[in-house]
Amino acid sequence: MKVSVDQDICCGAGQCALLAPEVFDQRDEDGVVVLLDPDPGEESHAVTREAADSCPSGAIVVAEN
Repeated sequence: MKVSVDQDICCGAGQCALLAPEVFDQRDEDGVVVLLDPDPGEESHAVTREAADSCPSGAIVVAEN
């Protein structure tokens, strides 16, 4: 799995950081997503997919290897 984010379209909702804090965080100044782990381990795959699916702006893209 490879994860990427588009900070330009992120609306700062924060669902990703709540669901998968080992993969995503938010910038303090504006809440925009920060990708902590672009290649998360298999134990994080399900929650990472859930975070991408719940992103209201579609800023998270998950590509399966």
